[in-house]
Amino acid sequence: MYHSVTSATEDPYLITVDPARFRRQLRWLSARGLRGVSVGELMRSHRNGTAAGKVGLSFDDGYRDFVEEALPALAEYDFTATVYVVAGRLGGYNDWDEQGPRKPLMTAAQVREAAAEGVEIGSHGLTHRRLAGLGARDLAAQVADSRHVLEDLTGRSVEGFCYPYGSLDGAAVEAVAHTGYGYGCAVSPGVHGGEFALPRCYVGDRDGPLHLTAKLVRDRWLR
Repeated sequence: MYHSVTSATEDPYLITVDPARFRRQLRWLSARGLRGVSVGELMRSHRNGTAAGKVGLSFDDGYRDFVEEALPALAEYDFTATVYVVAGRLGGYNDWDEQGPRKPLMTAAQVREAAAEGVEIGSHGLTHRRLAGLGARDLAAQVADSRHVLEDLTGRSVEGFCYPYGSLDGAAVEAVAHTGYGYGCAVSPGVHGGEFALPRCYVGDRDGPLHLTAKLVRDRWLR
């Protein structure tokens, strides 16, 4: 689970990975015979028994630096990924992070560019709201309307949903499942874990080889 890949002097939410560090992390994966793929591809591979050696790489929020920094680095290793974009904030800023620096988000043209490069485009909601506790109408706007926006934009089916803040409850998971998504990504889903609330491992700028090895071992043990 990544967010932003860029140089940063201010990062209170620890969501930013320096481009040089990011390349070293990709190199670490490659050196262990692992290949970064989209989450959608990973899920399909699990179903047909070909998931060995694949790691799903996901990027939340759809920051513009995904196209500028992450995408070229991924291409160097023949990796791909999924980027979960906030459908109602294209070309805007991360105004939901009140204490963090303003980061520009991907424009509609950049979303189409990433899709053309083989990146899976998923939904991160319409306006990056916490879904736990939302009423049916607001939940439908965040889950269903965001999917329609992205499908109209890319001309492709949107298979994946990612819960903003990792916030979910039974109603949110049910909404994702019934809206036509193939899977949903969470962080630590607890009792709601499953195909529509997948757990993910956070990766940050402090994660060098030792941290990544420890996380890999811990993740395998937990799963």
